Amino acid sequence: QVQVVESGGGLVQEGGSLRLSCAASGSGFSVNDMSWYRQAPGKQRELVGTITTGGNTKYVDFVKGRFTISRDNAENTMYLQMNDLKSEDTAVYYCNALMRAVNGFQYSYWGQGTQVTVSS
Repeated sequence: QVQVVESGGGLVQEGGSLRLSCAASGSGFSVNDMSWYRQAPGKQRELVGTITTGGNTKYVDFVKGRFTISRDNAENTMYLQMNDLKSEDTAVYYCNALMRAVNGFQYSYWGQGTQVTVSS
């Protein structure tokens, strides 16, 4: 069984902060690259950032300087620290995990998402 579970969403005022978590697990799988995506109502899901097993990160321009991705490999957990939140950050935030199975192939798994609402 493979599980990808996000948590930490909520309601925050503009300028505030939130920290999201994503826990990935699966018997017979190892967790490789993990990514955060977000999707606002009526909008296309978009990439926020990616982190490798070694901790290398990449971010899209609209969150650079405000968001930070980290991970705890011992717990297979990825975090998204969001600071200086803006109204346009309101969205459902999704975790995606690339997981390598015993057959050597990688598979992409999605979490259910966690709602982040930034009030003005």
